[in-house]
Amino acid sequence: MKLSSLIVPYRNLSKEIWSLAFITLVNRTGAMVLPFLSLYLTKHLHLGLDQVAWIMTAYGLGSAAGTYIGGKLTDRFGYYKVMLFSLVTGGLLFIGLQYLTTYVQFLAGIFIVSFIVDLYRPAVWVAMDAYSNEDSKTRSVTLIRLAINLGFSVGPALGGLIIASAGYRGLFWIDGLTCIAAGVMMYVFLHDREMKSLSGDDDITVDTSQKSPYSDRIFLLFVFAILLMGIAFMQFFGTLPLYYDKVIQLTEAQIGLLMAGNGFLIFAIEMPVVHYLEKKKYDAIRIIIWGGWIFVMSFWVLNVGYHYIFPILGMLFLSLGEILSFPFSNTFALKR
Repeated sequence: MKLSSLIVPYRNLSKEIWSLAFITLVNRTGAMVLPFLSLYLTKHLHLGLDQVAWIMTAYGLGSAAGTYIGGKLTDRFGYYKVMLFSLVTGGLLFIGLQYLTTYVQFLAGIFIVSFIVDLYRPAVWVAMDAYSNEDSKTRSVTLIRLAINLGFSVGPALGGLIIASAGYRGLFWIDGLTCIAAGVMMYVFLHDREMKSLSGDDDITVDTSQKSPYSDRIFLLFVFAILLMGIAFMQFFGTLPLYYDKVIQLTEAQIGLLMAGNGFLIFAIEMPVVHYLEKKKYDAIRIIIWGGWIFVMSFWVLNVGYHYIFPILGMLFLSLGEILSFPFSNTFALKR
């Protein structure tokens, strides 16, 4: 493959999108707590699996609430203020999370942390929409996801090494400080642009007569399908690390490298794959469906045997399903 063909997907993206991607990269490189959270709870705090399950549930509920409220706050205050608040406050809370030692404390603490951190989610996609034009939306989504996954390919690998050498507490400090650093970078390098046209025309007419998404049956069906896919994907952070530890008997360093492979694979091939599929004008829903079936394969292969090759194959399928499903689901939602 020629170098020029690899560069093509990145052309004509705005400087704000590149800044947003770099800020996201810094933030996600330090994201070391979540991949090892279930292991931290069982090995360091010595909690039972039923307690771990409720803590992971609290994380999910906090994330869902934060995403919903984040959308409301973004509508009211704008994406810029919400993102900045989420990054800085979330960073401070991550640092404090390590000092919670009882089950009840951690249950409440992880809900609050995930709530604040995931205020960022809807705001960053609105920011992406504000900083990109119609022709570059899917590539902008993919670049942001590329930054997320490049950071995620580094974070777990470093996290596993940090646990092996210095213990779990270092993860909380690095996660928190990188969140704060991303917030500082955002304040310095990225300026608020409230849905202005990049073509220079700042006069945008907003159609307030559009129907509510809650009355859009096709969109609600799409959301339900993505919910099911998300439930499967979130096992990546909760169930799978415990499975790797207790059943496959991998070390933290090996688990970190395995999870880092997901981020690296997406970093390496997602943008060219998305660019190729966009150019061929394949239907987004069909691509998302194929990605869902590949998700199924990622879990089915783990039932075949207990050799380390099966987790590697499972991670490969999981990554491919993610590459096909997530960029096009974001684009479908934005266009809808």
